[in-house]
Amino acid sequence: MRVPLSWLREYVDLPAGETGRDVQAKLVSAGLEVETVEQLGAGLKGPLVVGRVLAIETLEGFKKPIRYCQVDVGQAGGTSQAEGSGGGTGEPQNIICGATNFAVGDKVVVSLPGAVLPGGFAISSRKTYGKVSEGMICSAAELDMSDDHQGIIVLPPEYEVGTDAIELLELVDEVLDIAVTPDRGYCLSLRGIARETATAYGLPLRDPALLDVPAPNAHGYPVQVADRIGCDRFTARTVTGLDPEAHSPIWLRRRLQKAGMRPVSLAVDITNYVMLELGQPLHAYDRSRVSGTIGVRRAQPGEKFTTLDGTKRVLDAEDLVITDDNGPIGLAGVMGGANTEIADAVTDPETGAVQGTTDVVIEAAHFDAVSIARTARRHKLSSEASRRFERGVDPEAASAAAQRTVDLLVLLAGGTAEAGVTEIIAPSAPHTITLPADHPDRVAGLAYGRETVVRRLQQVGCDVYGADTLTVTVPSWRPDLRDPNDLAEEVIRLEGYENLPSTLPQPPAGRGLTERQRLHRRVGRALAGAGYVEALNYPFIGEEVLDQLGLAADDPRRDVVRLVNPLSDAEPALRTTMLPGLLAALRRNDGRGTHDLALFETGLVFRATGDEPPAVSLPVDHRPSDEEIAALNAALPSQPRRAAVVLAGAREQSGWWGKDTPVSWADAVEAGRIVARAAGVELIVRQDQQDPWHPGRCAALLAVVDGQEILVGNAGELHPRVTKALGLPERTCAMEIDLDRLERAAPGPVQAPHVSTFPVATQDVALVVDASVAAAEVEAALWAGAGELLEALRLFDVFTGEQLGEGKKSLAYALRFRAPDRTLTAEEASAARDAAIVAAVERTGAVLRGA
Repeated sequence: MRVPLSWLREYVDLPAGETGRDVQAKLVSAGLEVETVEQLGAGLKGPLVVGRVLAIETLEGFKKPIRYCQVDVGQAGGTSQAEGSGGGTGEPQNIICGATNFAVGDKVVVSLPGAVLPGGFAISSRKTYGKVSEGMICSAAELDMSDDHQGIIVLPPEYEVGTDAIELLELVDEVLDIAVTPDRGYCLSLRGIARETATAYGLPLRDPALLDVPAPNAHGYPVQVADRIGCDRFTARTVTGLDPEAHSPIWLRRRLQKAGMRPVSLAVDITNYVMLELGQPLHAYDRSRVSGTIGVRRAQPGEKFTTLDGTKRVLDAEDLVITDDNGPIGLAGVMGGANTEIADAVTDPETGAVQGTTDVVIEAAHFDAVSIARTARRHKLSSEASRRFERGVDPEAASAAAQRTVDLLVLLAGGTAEAGVTEIIAPSAPHTITLPADHPDRVAGLAYGRETVVRRLQQVGCDVYGADTLTVTVPSWRPDLRDPNDLAEEVIRLEGYENLPSTLPQPPAGRGLTERQRLHRRVGRALAGAGYVEALNYPFIGEEVLDQLGLAADDPRRDVVRLVNPLSDAEPALRTTMLPGLLAALRRNDGRGTHDLALFETGLVFRATGDEPPAVSLPVDHRPSDEEIAALNAALPSQPRRAAVVLAGAREQSGWWGKDTPVSWADAVEAGRIVARAAGVELIVRQDQQDPWHPGRCAALLAVVDGQEILVGNAGELHPRVTKALGLPERTCAMEIDLDRLERAAPGPVQAPHVSTFPVATQDVALVVDASVAAAEVEAALWAGAGELLEALRLFDVFTGEQLGEGKKSLAYALRFRAPDRTLTAEEASAARDAAIVAAVERTGAVLRGA
């Protein structure tokens, strides 16, 4: 909401020296968000005067129209409202101008030599196009009045030549730009802002809605309201005999421009002006285009209607419409219809008569906020009217707004107000709230006292009765005040939020992070430490990506949970796997030139079983019971925690030291081990076949829970069909692991390892086994046989060849032995190595190579 300070002063007698910045500070203290204070006319310097065009000579030989104009500027000697003063010669000025929208005899705005326009643009006499130009004829954009560059300003003929244009056009002003929150809809008007300003300064308010309004009678325009819930108040007034050639005066146009609205025509400008002034949206219908009774009803399904913006719309059964005997003439509270639009004045070329709208019907109604909000969103048609209705409009301002509109039409367009007044009002009682007088004290932690509470609530506009317990009648313009806490907030904000004491809360001592939270944090730190970059993705997917991943029709990951109101129709379901989001992030980065990528994410997936009971509807008037909350939780799908990584490109960059090292399925498996080690679990890795991985480069990640091996995840290289379908780099690898299962497999809280200070003893061993024997089985046997002295085990070579025999392979391991309390002897290290070999022989049938 843009509020010109000059307009605001009409309703509140602010101190003479008060600036926009001062008012801003007061309003911010009262809880309004004043974003900026715009200084209009800053640096503007005269002389800037009204001139009359005496003669126009069109210069030939130029690519664009150039006119050499003689302009009468009078004496041009008055002192301007801005810096400096004018000092004309009293003789006509010769001025070059490129605009063509004016003629001889028109009144224009002229800046004379010595003037400085907004932006520091200085005016001087200069030779151009072969002539000397002694000033400039100004457009609205050059005076910072609007963005209109199409032509210069043509003033009404009644203004005298030589009049100071700075004062006439109100070019010097301050405009407060206020971000009005949804609960403060009354501040979308000068009336509301003036009320807050008057309260902040402790000054009286001249309420523009306090008008003498005639009582409703049976002679008004016929109106029938079929939906009293959607429209609880409808006022109709008629004005006849309007001058179709009447234009909005400068003061009206300037106020609309300063408030951020574009002047259109007199009738439309007046309705917009009254809306800005009182906060009540209005609409003016051309009476000659309205057939019969005006009605308010819900639209018929599929009913069609063309709005003022020229768009033909198909209406919904919940849309509230204004109708006449022929059908809809307005989308209630949102936008009027093109079929009853106010007609512009047109001159008949044959008779010279001016034709246009002469009789209008004024509508000032109050509509249901929820209905208007839904209609505006349904048709993607947000308007100034809908913004106000959906935030709450004062229903009792409708008759005053209609009267104000009628008065202005009569004053400015020479019309006649008909005696008939239509007013339909649905019965309603004012809203009352009961609260203890000390309730704001207890909310704020300050002792305001009853007198302060009553005074502040009365300043808001409430009627307050009672002693220890107050009965408060809420004013009609504050629909946001619904309960005692709302009233307490009003008292606190008017007393000043800055006066509230700063008190740190004293919660009971906590128990720190849970083990689940610690695991989540350790996993993230471990992956980040290994060089992975965390990517945070939305948990939404579309079923198309499940096809691209090549998931089988009976894969449980296809049982998705659908959202009732998704952010995007392309992703209407919750993810059942972490991979789609990560792979999409990898594809975006790769497409933007970053090819060496290692990304990770931790979060929830959503796995529906189909056995979830329907969700219960929780009450809104009291706290749900424990049983209701339990029933709601039971309706939720399973939400296991997952960690996932994706890799592409090079694991190690190329350089003078050699070629780069591309990522491989082994890196994805190692990522799984990193996650498992953060949980204190040693993984068992076996070959597997699982979508979307390559069948020959996919590993199953297993952990032992209660003596049983369970699958906790998969890792490996993605199938070529998947990388092609998703547009991923070749040989892209991925890993996904279940953190909840890892936590169950963990032996207990992770303990920091003990690091021995004694030297390590390294022994190598090469074992020949059948090709079908997994390396993991051999490693498990070596660990079991070596005992507690074995610190680390690493497979560093796999060899196959004719000398080993068909169906055989050699696995070479490096074994690191170390004791925590002493230096191992060669005999102890050899004995541990031999014991490891014996265990491998017994469990896997291994043969020591070279034996």
